[in-house]
Amino acid sequence: MPENHPLRAIRRMTDEVLKGLWAKFNELYSTTGRPSIAPEKLLRALLLQILYTVRSERLLMEQLQYNLLFRWFVGLNMDEPVWVATVFSKNRDRLLEGDIANLFFSGVLAQARSADLLSDEHFSVDGTLIEAWAGQKSFQRKDGSEKPPPNDAGNPTVDFHGEKRRNDTHESTTDADARLARKSGGQEAKLAYCGNVLIENRNGLVVDAELLQANGTAERDAALLMAERIEGSQRVTVAADKGYDTKDFVREIRGLNVTPQVAQNDKRPGGSAIDKRTTRHPGYKVSQVKRKRIEEVFGWLKTVGMLRKTRHRGVHKVGWVFTFAAAAYNLVRMRNLVYAPVLSL
Repeated sequence: MPENHPLRAIRRMTDEVLKGLWAKFNELYSTTGRPSIAPEKLLRALLLQILYTVRSERLLMEQLQYNLLFRWFVGLNMDEPVWVATVFSKNRDRLLEGDIANLFFSGVLAQARSADLLSDEHFSVDGTLIEAWAGQKSFQRKDGSEKPPPNDAGNPTVDFHGEKRRNDTHESTTDADARLARKSGGQEAKLAYCGNVLIENRNGLVVDAELLQANGTAERDAALLMAERIEGSQRVTVAADKGYDTKDFVREIRGLNVTPQVAQNDKRPGGSAIDKRTTRHPGYKVSQVKRKRIEEVFGWLKTVGMLRKTRHRGVHKVGWVFTFAAAAYNLVRMRNLVYAPVLSL
């Protein structure tokens, strides 16, 4: 394998994070019974699945059969047998039940902080819709009054035209945590979750991730949760788009010792909640330029990270994968920031 291959640096950073997770792994795995997949190998395999956009566990196991690069990254010898896909999935679900994703994300972030890649003063926040693993036909009335058409009970032909379907009266029978939502007017409403990230403005690294059920206030609620977790006692700035320009949000986030550098929405009834106390500073214009980098994160997560439509169900599992994918994005970004300039000399 070439010395300057991107996976070498990512493997090095990943191993450093995994060293700090041994105690947590010991809590999750029993010392008796059938031997399970080593958790560090399992996490490396999940990381490969995201980095190389492998759509299923079966395809991942197939790659591990003959791809020496994948075997080296996971830690499998050339003659070592590959796991059965169902066994891999069951062991993965055991990790999904724990808090490994947050711990892994924190370990990656600690490395970025030690390399002086993070800003501790200026941040940006935004949210996006993650389509749920549930079809529109599964969104049925909670009272069970709907009856499937007699033509095909398994996959009936249903006409939703003229029917009012709301989250307070309907619920998905496939994924009860999913909510019918749309990002803006004129777009199709889909069963989805709301994925939110907080980035620092120096290098665009994700410093926090939060996935909530999609509703009218999910993005602002997540922004307040993440702003409250920003470390340090000094006042910081958080940039955001017009969707965050509400009097309640601006008042609450200012109470967290945060200056909201939100884009002004003059069309909102009552006018913008952001006045010249904020917009007159040169840093406001800089933040409005920097905040657009957050779209690079969402673009990577939805294309490479396979989060345009999630393959899991339930807010906890989808949130686990969302956080782990954000950590994978940081690893790729850190490799470009730290190792690529050295390798090019």
